[in-house]
Amino acid sequence: MLKEFKDFIARGNVVDMAVGIIIGAAFTAIVNSLVADLINPIIGVITGGLDFSNLFVNLGAGDYASLAAAKEAGAPVFAYGSFITAVINFLIIAFVVFLLVKAVNRVKDAAVKKEEAAAAPAGPTELDVLLEIRDSLKK
Repeated sequence: MLKEFKDFIARGNVVDMAVGIIIGAAFTAIVNSLVADLINPIIGVITGGLDFSNLFVNLGAGDYASLAAAKEAGAPVFAYGSFITAVINFLIIAFVVFLLVKAVNRVKDAAVKKEEAAAAPAGPTELDVLLEIRDSLKK
């Protein structure tokens, strides 16, 4: 069983997947900062100061000035602003992944075309042409 596990871990796909997960986790922090620190303030300016992260509906008793205050008091809240932020994060991540996959595919296609061009027959060599001329002159 230990040998099978070692063989499983040694596969290239597992290592590639692990690297992808680690990079994805680091990338998520960057995207969260991008959304929270850059995009949401711009959307807030456009919408007249609306801050998505603080949008919520209190489902319990009491009145709270912010989502943080409601959560601290333990009030049940419907935090739809956090959901909107998560959707924005997802869309940005999906778009960036799309761009990365598109770039990788473009590089792969260029490499395949280069290989096909190298593998394509270059035509007859000079020696072949001379031999053909010689043979046609003999006739």
